[in-house]
Amino acid sequence: MSFGPPPSVFTQSALSADSARKKRRRTTAIAAVALVVVAALGVGGGLLYAEHDNSPAHAGPQAAAQAPDEVRETVEKLPRTPQGAMVADTSEDHLEKNVDDPRYAPGTWATDKIFAKGVAKKITGYKLDSYGGEEAWTIKLDGHLCATTGHVTADGRTAVVVQPSKPEGSKTAGVCDEVLFLDLDTGKKLWRAKMPEATTAYVTNTNLTMTRGTVAVAWGRGSVAYGMADGKQLWKSTNVSRCEDAGFAGGRGLLALVRCGAAPNAKYQVEKLDPRTGKTKWTYKVGAGITTVYLPSSDPPVLAVGAGDSTVTDLITLDGTGKHLATVSLHGDRYDPMCGSRYSSSLLFGVVEACDGMVVGRTEVFVASKDEWKPDQEENWITGFDLATGKALRKFDGRAGALVHPLRMSGDQLLIYRGSRDGISPAAVLSVDPGTGKETPFLLFNVPESDPGDDDLDNPEESDIIVEHGRVFFAKRQLYADDKHPKYPVRVALGIGSGT
Repeated sequence: MSFGPPPSVFTQSALSADSARKKRRRTTAIAAVALVVVAALGVGGGLLYAEHDNSPAHAGPQAAAQAPDEVRETVEKLPRTPQGAMVADTSEDHLEKNVDDPRYAPGTWATDKIFAKGVAKKITGYKLDSYGGEEAWTIKLDGHLCATTGHVTADGRTAVVVQPSKPEGSKTAGVCDEVLFLDLDTGKKLWRAKMPEATTAYVTNTNLTMTRGTVAVAWGRGSVAYGMADGKQLWKSTNVSRCEDAGFAGGRGLLALVRCGAAPNAKYQVEKLDPRTGKTKWTYKVGAGITTVYLPSSDPPVLAVGAGDSTVTDLITLDGTGKHLATVSLHGDRYDPMCGSRYSSSLLFGVVEACDGMVVGRTEVFVASKDEWKPDQEENWITGFDLATGKALRKFDGRAGALVHPLRMSGDQLLIYRGSRDGISPAAVLSVDPGTGKETPFLLFNVPESDPGDDDLDNPEESDIIVEHGRVFFAKRQLYADDKHPKYPVRVALGIGSGT
C-alpha cells in the first residue's frame, strides 16, 4: 500500500496517543474465539432482568422518518431478550508474510440484513440470518481502501475512497483519487468517480464524509463533492493557496475544517457549507495557539481542540449560526475523547471526524475518562456535559475491571459498551437515559479467552464497535499474523445479536 509523503503536523499530532494506555487497555480487552449465551441474566449489583418486550430502547419520541439519501439515525429497539448469540464471525488468512506488518482493514458497516467489512483491496458483505455470517457478496476494488466513513444513508448506501494500483513501472506512489458509492445490502457498485487534480491525496491526508444527498472528500490541497444519486460532481476546490480544506464533518450538516498557513504556525477556522453548492454559510475562527482540531459533530457543531499540545484539551460548542456557546475543559489527563487515536502506528483512512471516546447528542456531549488504576483493577467513567453551558451534568460509572465506552445516540438515549475481564460477568451493551442515569441492558454476552491477538477486539482504540438493528459488532482496523502460528486465520470481526 502506498502511503505517499509523511503526514502533516496536523496528522502527526494525533500520533501521540499514549502507547502505555493502549497496553493497559489490552489487558482488559476480551480475548475471543466463540460467543457463548449468557446462562444467567444477573450482571452484578443485585440486578435481574426479565424478558424484554419489543419497545423502543428510549423514553422519548421515535425518530422522524428519513428520506433515503439522508444519513441514517436509527433508534434501536430492545431485543426480546438481552441474551447474546453470535450472528457473524469473520477471519482472514494468508497473513504469514505480514507477521510484523499489518493488513489494514478500514471500514465497518451494518444494516438490518448485512454486516460489511473492508479489508485491504476488498469489501465483503455477510448475511445475518445464519450462524456465523455467511458471505453474501464481495466487491474487489481497483486498489487499497484509502478513506472510509461510518456514515450510511437511510436506505443502506455508503462511500469509500480507493487508491488504485500505480501503473506498472511507475516510480511515484499511487494516489487516492477514486470514489466508490455502493449499496451495502446488495454489494452493488452504484457509481465511481475520479477526483480532480488529486495528485497529493494519500492515505494519510484524505478525509471522506457524507451528508444528505452529498458525498464530500478533502485532501488538504483540494476538495470535491458528488451527488449521491448519480455521482455527478457538484463542486470542487482545487486551486488552493494559503488556506486549504483539511477535512469535512458530515451527518446532519457539512462542516469544513480549513487550515491556513504552514505548521507549526497554522491557523484554523470551521466553515458551515451548503452541501449542494459548497458555498459558506458561516465561519468560526479558532483561537490562536490551537495546534490540533477535530470535528466530531456537524450538527450540533462541536470542535475538539488541542491548545498548545498535540492532544485534545478542550471541546468547543457552537450554536446554529457558528457563534461560540461554551468551552468544555477536559482537565488535562482526566478525559480521553480518543480523537485521532484509531491506529497504534499512524493516522490513516480519515481522522477529522474520528473521536471514538465521545458521543455528541442534541443537547449533551458524552466523554469517556481515562482509565484509573486501582489495586487490582482499572476503572473509568463517562461524563455528560451540557452543550449550551459546558457544565458537567451526570457521571456514568464503569465497574472494577469493566471499562465503559460511549458508542452512539439512539434517539435520546446513550448506548454504552461495558467490557468484562473476569469471564463470569458478561460484557454488555447498555441503553442509558442521560436524564436519570437509568441503565437498561440491550445485549449481554460472554466471549471466552482463547487465541492470542483477539485481545484487541473490543478495544475502541484498535477496533470499530458499532450497534445497528439490535446487534453489536466488533471489527479490527488492522490485522497481524500470530507470531507463533503465522499461517493460522486471524479473526477480523464478531457480531452478537439476541439469542431469540
